[in-house]
Amino acid sequence: MTELYEKSVRTLELPAVLGLLSREAVSAPAKEKARVLCPADSAYEAGRRLSETSAAKALLALRGSPAFGGVKDVRPSLSRADIGGLLNTRELLDVAGVLQAARTVRAYASGETGGGNGIAFLFSALTANKYLEEKITACIVDEDEIADTASPELATIRRLIRAAAARVRETLQKIISSPAYAKALQEPIIVTRSQRYVVPVRADHKGSVPGLVHDVSSSGATLFIEPAAAVKANNELRELYAREKREIERILMALSAECGAHAADIIRDLGILIELDGIFARAKLSCRLDCREPVISEGRVSLKNARHPLLPKDTAVPVTIELGGAYGTLVITGPNTGGKTVSLKTLGLLCVMAACGLHIPAADGSCVPVFRGVLADIGDEQSIEQSLSTFSSHMTTIVRILEACDDRSLVLFDELGAGTDPVEGAALAVAVIEDARKKGAMIAATTHYAELKVYATTAPGVQNASCEFDVTSLRPTYRLLIGVPGKSNAFAISERLGLPPRVIDDARGRIDQGRASFEETIEKLEKQRQLLEKDREEAEKKLRDAGEAAKRAELLRRELAVRLEKADEKARRDAGRILEDAKKTAERTFDELDRMRQRQVKAHDHLRENEARAELRRSLNETAGRLAERAEKQAESKKSARPVKAGDVVEILSMGVRARVLAVSGDRQLTLQAGILRTNAREDEVCLIENGDPADQKPAFRESAVALRREAASAELDLRGMMTDEAVTVLERYLDTAVMAKLEKVTVIHGKGTGALRAAVQQSLKTNRAVKSFRLGRYGEGETGVTVVELR
Repeated sequence: MTELYEKSVRTLELPAVLGLLSREAVSAPAKEKARVLCPADSAYEAGRRLSETSAAKALLALRGSPAFGGVKDVRPSLSRADIGGLLNTRELLDVAGVLQAARTVRAYASGETGGGNGIAFLFSALTANKYLEEKITACIVDEDEIADTASPELATIRRLIRAAAARVRETLQKIISSPAYAKALQEPIIVTRSQRYVVPVRADHKGSVPGLVHDVSSSGATLFIEPAAAVKANNELRELYAREKREIERILMALSAECGAHAADIIRDLGILIELDGIFARAKLSCRLDCREPVISEGRVSLKNARHPLLPKDTAVPVTIELGGAYGTLVITGPNTGGKTVSLKTLGLLCVMAACGLHIPAADGSCVPVFRGVLADIGDEQSIEQSLSTFSSHMTTIVRILEACDDRSLVLFDELGAGTDPVEGAALAVAVIEDARKKGAMIAATTHYAELKVYATTAPGVQNASCEFDVTSLRPTYRLLIGVPGKSNAFAISERLGLPPRVIDDARGRIDQGRASFEETIEKLEKQRQLLEKDREEAEKKLRDAGEAAKRAELLRRELAVRLEKADEKARRDAGRILEDAKKTAERTFDELDRMRQRQVKAHDHLRENEARAELRRSLNETAGRLAERAEKQAESKKSARPVKAGDVVEILSMGVRARVLAVSGDRQLTLQAGILRTNAREDEVCLIENGDPADQKPAFRESAVALRREAASAELDLRGMMTDEAVTVLERYLDTAVMAKLEKVTVIHGKGTGALRAAVQQSLKTNRAVKSFRLGRYGEGETGVTVVELR
């Protein structure tokens, strides 16, 4: 990135956006990396970054953010350990924190694959070293304490230390409890000085307690003396402390050596964690600013409802900016404080953000190219120290921009040509724009010069734009309008701010007549545009209302169709139940007749048989009556919405079959074609099916055939007494019949015996494609004497 590009990026306030990004990162290394993030200079790199941000945003919505709290920069410590250096407890705990973060982050993405996730490969590249992590945390309790369990030797030494300290304290306790030393002691307590146990003795009685003086109080009134009786025990304790220190150093050296041995893997994991932390920081910023992923385009900018990311999203007015394609230069005019500079900065900043891999605060479908340089001349860089006026400072920057821009540059000029004579400034502005256009750069410039408005109107590839001004309220609306030149509205704004009318009238009279006519034309065009815009919005609202009404009507039509279908299905179920009841009644009656015959002793009881037959006829008649009544109700509920004509599709109510109407006679007799069957029917015997097709109905005969096959095939097959060859042949035919009958489960009875028949049956089942699975019977099913087969 060139120096001029860096300066332009600062002008566009990218560092402020990166500051927001840094706050979203968790680890210190990721925060630092976010603050110095640079735009990519290739479409591939920018697209890769954007896809990573989108992948992380999707994971945030599903699982929340991974834990990066333990990620610290341990690279200097690992480098020292790799060459045999000793790491302290804080450094080792930091290494353990990185290892734990690598393990938890890898587990966070468990189940993710590289197919549809742009960052899955980063998760899978983490090499969690749980053994080293747990070894460090087991040995080091915190920064100031090594666990007793760090080594058997350390545990032994500390046990000896506790025993030696107890002996010393016991000896000193006898001294401070003795009446002989009561007057000599300042207080009857035991304290430590230089890791040795001592007692506080009054200075005027120092000869009363023989021993070594280790310290004196600040007032000089108290001497801290190690009694002679405790010297040997204290010496032993000091030796144990020295042993403990050497053992701790040995433990830390061993842990440091292991960290050094795995330094390359840990450093690689650290780099991946920092990268992931930065990616998820971009995703969090996207959520916070309500951003979308832009499409990386080739030479075309299309920002739809774009907002400046540093403005409050609730109050910022979105702008739509198109650049490239039909025109590559945009000249923005309008009143002061109307939003021209904000629109310019929004255009440049969002292009730079996309190149950094950041989502942009714009609507879906927005697209931006990746520029080699976004070069901006925005703001006043007047410098007294360098003897630069406003015009000079602008021109210095413009000269550098014209030297650096090319066909992959976006050039932004704010108030181009300002700060000098208006005529010369306008001419310079047009010349500067033309020079940059010849080099192929995309250009957006703001101005107040009428000459630039005329230039944008007449020059090919150049388009006018303006920031809207509400002439009623005399306030800017901050909306950017493409294709319409704007007025500065200096008189209207001055009048609203309190400038006397006489001054404004005098100023109007001093304007060149041609310029005044041009401004009046612009004002009329703006009024006409606002009226057209209002009409367009009303038309769009009516169109939306009509669309919503059509959707509601379609939803209601579908709901009614579903209700009718459900009612029809319910009627069919009711009819089926009535038929089933009739069948059961007949079966019960015939069973009763059979029992009557069996109970005959000497002669047939003709009277009872006749009564039973009469009862059967009565039951069947009642069932038939209910069926007829149901059919009449169903026919009444199915009335045609209009007269039937040739070509319509109807349903024959008595048969439940759809048919095509071939002809309609004068007395409303219909000639119908139902499949291969041609028949005649009256109009009241059919129901019109709107938008129907005879092929849509399910053939009833197929269901009947399936039902008949199901009835014909038994759910059990008894093979007992057969030879194995015969049994296998019978079994295969039976399974074919069962599959045709659509049986799902059957039972094959082969008996227990020697097991030969069972083995032959199961061997045949293994190779039969119709068999999904099989098993021996359970308790109550026949156990090993049967095989239960599940069919496909």
